[in-house]
Amino acid sequence: MSENTNGSTKARSMSVFTMSMLTVAAVLSLRNLPSMADYGWSIIFYLVMACLCFFIPSALVSAELASTYPDNGGVYLWVKQAFGPKWGFVAIFMQWVENLPWFPACLTFVASAIAYVFNPALATNKWFVFVTILVTLWLATFLNFKGMRVSAFLSSSGVLAGTVVPGVVIILMVAVYLIMGDPIKVPFDEGTSLIPDLSNPTQLMLLAGMMVALAGMEMSSVHVTEMSNPSRNFPRAILGAALVVIVLSVAGSLAIAFVVPPSQLSLAAGVCQAFEDIFTSLHCKWLTPIMCFLLAYGAITMVVTWVLGPSKGVLEVAKEGYLPAYWQKRNKNDMPVRILVIQGIISSVLSTAVLFTPTISNAFWLMSALTAQLYMVMYLFMFAAAIRLRYSQPDVKRPYRIPGGKFGVWVISGAAFLVSLISIFCGFIPPSNVLADGAWAITWYIGFLFVGTLAFIALPLWAFHEYEKKNAKKAETVKND
Repeated sequence: MSENTNGSTKARSMSVFTMSMLTVAAVLSLRNLPSMADYGWSIIFYLVMACLCFFIPSALVSAELASTYPDNGGVYLWVKQAFGPKWGFVAIFMQWVENLPWFPACLTFVASAIAYVFNPALATNKWFVFVTILVTLWLATFLNFKGMRVSAFLSSSGVLAGTVVPGVVIILMVAVYLIMGDPIKVPFDEGTSLIPDLSNPTQLMLLAGMMVALAGMEMSSVHVTEMSNPSRNFPRAILGAALVVIVLSVAGSLAIAFVVPPSQLSLAAGVCQAFEDIFTSLHCKWLTPIMCFLLAYGAITMVVTWVLGPSKGVLEVAKEGYLPAYWQKRNKNDMPVRILVIQGIISSVLSTAVLFTPTISNAFWLMSALTAQLYMVMYLFMFAAAIRLRYSQPDVKRPYRIPGGKFGVWVISGAAFLVSLISIFCGFIPPSNVLADGAWAITWYIGFLFVGTLAFIALPLWAFHEYEKKNAKKAETVKND
């Protein structure tokens, strides 16, 4: 029986290439290209630095934790082992709530893409964008009521149709655009534009935003134990994935920057703008609606996938009693329906920011910034847990270990922790398009982020406090009896 098991394990062994592609699928999204295009040539510097300081460290840390503690729970289990159930609960809650503003941000992109299929002017219509967000959000929610099979199909088809095909097409079309001699909208300035002015607070804010564009490694790293010789092959897979992410992100974002002037670039509709300008110049504008439809489909399927993923982690926490029994309700397909409905309601409320911000681009950035703040809080716990567990549980078997012993853990986890902390502080710096809109826009931006971040951190702390109070009352009742 032992031999059969080993043979089965080898047959199921994940290759370096498969792990690389799984990682690329987890972090790369065309939705981020317009905000990257806003960086111009300096995107090369930002992406390389973000990969070295965050992307690769988060991959190595999550791989060690996932291989050491392979049971269900993910971040919750890792942080619980290091700091106790209270902070494990806070960490998984952050991983869940960061999706709540992310859904409106991603669906703003969907609304813009749908607008370009029918009428590009609708991409700047706040009510069209708002209604589209609500309809697609609840469609994604109800689709997940049907079970994992529907979600899996949409996820696999969406990556190909909505990311790979449009990504390759836009890079190839821009190459043709340049060969034909059309001028680029971002001057090279003899290479001086490659290195940004980091003394400018706005540039630091852009670097902070890059962190969340490369987040999500903890999702794919759970498969590290499916690789043969993970100590050697996993780092190779991650370096390969980092190279693919850098090349595709640089090529895609510069492609947009080359054809859409920075002053006209919409953070929500920038990819669609690029397709329209390129296809117009190449006299095949009829291709624009087709590409935008594929973009919309890809983004919707991504939302369908992420609507369920973190919710299952929250369900595990609810089962342990840290959340009211109401949250544990599942339907016949074993889907956490009440958690899905709760997150749909909160995301719907957050999406009203589209109606109150001066522009749709501002709303898009605001939602993305809140996502980054909440996600980075989760990463703080994860990086700290990796260091703590090397000391508190040194004898636990680790199928994959961060190279370099304890010194390596301190360097890799410590650097990523510091970068995540700086990212949180820099995230409160308004981008240039918000600064240009005046004092009201700046106040709204900072206030929304501050209140939103504080509220979402306070919620799990309050819920855990209520859990402890309830248990204390039960213990007191038993003692009196």
